[in-house]
Amino acid sequence: MKKILMMAMMVVAAVALHAQVPNVQLKNINGKTVQTASIANNGGKPVIISFWATWCKPCLRELKAIHEVYADWQDETGVKMYIVSIDQAQDANKVKPLVDGFGWEYEVLLDPNGDFKRAMNVQNVPHVFVINGKGKIVYNHAGYVDGGEEDIREALEN
Repeated sequence: MKKILMMAMMVVAAVALHAQVPNVQLKNINGKTVQTASIANNGGKPVIISFWATWCKPCLRELKAIHEVYADWQDETGVKMYIVSIDQAQDANKVKPLVDGFGWEYEVLLDPNGDFKRAMNVQNVPHVFVINGKGKIVYNHAGYVDGGEEDIREALEN
């Protein structure tokens, strides 16, 4: 009975770790399959998930602003950033050239059917989530205002 209880507690603990990031199967920019629940695990360090689209001007401004400070954030916190394109399948071929053109070193995921977007309850882009080293969402916001990346930086410390 003790063993069953202990296993049940371990299962509950494992589920709780990823309770904030639902598991959806996506492809990365190179076509490799990624389970979204796994992206919240960054070895105890924070993760940023940014939903965006190639046609979204505020998204591009935000991702450019973050790009300017991202290397510092990585050095200071070990953060890893995933940008999730919600471009439809017929426009997915625009994502890689745009990312390469800006020199972004983010992990890029494609969500052409909006499955992950719906699972995360994202209504509009840009929409950013900060997940702490324990896998819990500690910050999220929709839209972009110049300087908004400072709020993200502060959330990385939580």
